[in-house]
Amino acid sequence: MEQPVEPLLETLEHLYKFNPDFVSCTYGAGGTNAGRNLEIVTAIQNSGKAIPVTHYTCIGNTKEIISEELRNYLAAGVDHILALRGDYPPGATQTGGDFDFANELVAFIKENFPEFTIAVAGSPEKHVQASSLEKDIAHLRMKQDAGGDFIMTQLCHDVDNYIEWVDKIRSAGVYLPIDVGVMPVLAKDPTIRMALMNGSSIPKDLAEIIGRYGDNPEDFKKAGIDYTVNQIYQYMNAGIDGLHIYALNKWEDVTEILKQAGFALAK
Repeated sequence: MEQPVEPLLETLEHLYKFNPDFVSCTYGAGGTNAGRNLEIVTAIQNSGKAIPVTHYTCIGNTKEIISEELRNYLAAGVDHILALRGDYPPGATQTGGDFDFANELVAFIKENFPEFTIAVAGSPEKHVQASSLEKDIAHLRMKQDAGGDFIMTQLCHDVDNYIEWVDKIRSAGVYLPIDVGVMPVLAKDPTIRMALMNGSSIPKDLAEIIGRYGDNPEDFKKAGIDYTVNQIYQYMNAGIDGLHIYALNKWEDVTEILKQAGFALAK
């Protein structure tokens, strides 16, 4: 059963107050929420308050389907896209579509729909399915060379790992600007689960918060917000091009993080 869209639109109204450059909108596995995705990015576009960036995957998508859906996005005024391979459906080892890798999707979009600005995914601690960091960086270079315009990273709690990754991808000829993904630390179980799912390490200072406050949700959230604010400062000092904060429909907590980090409300 689909959840009502109104709470998400309310969340967006609160976050628009910080004048974000863009808002990204996820795209369900196998395109299962393609209609809802289009509804939400259209609402963002029509608000005039931020650029919508739709996610789009290779999973189950033929060239014909991709072309039709991209035309629908453009008709709605949506011309920014995060091109992904996507996670395989349970038990599958292939995409089930015309493209097996994100760089192929990027190349198709760039050739046939040049109106789009294309974001590509980057994994500072390597994609969980990549056999090595070097191979993962090679795939990132391929996505750049296929026509990617900027990188949106997976979550990475370890800023030192991120800095090392940037040095390595620059040495490999990847020059695209980077928007780093920040997952707010708000509750113990989701923090651990998301890190494990995405192959993200848990640094010592975050592990200490989990160990010290893991059984006290209120104190954990307070310490986690402080941790996230400090993480934002570290990333800003690392010379990033932008922040991509995963709001997770938690506008109150994200608002508190942004205020503590010194981000001013739009006038």
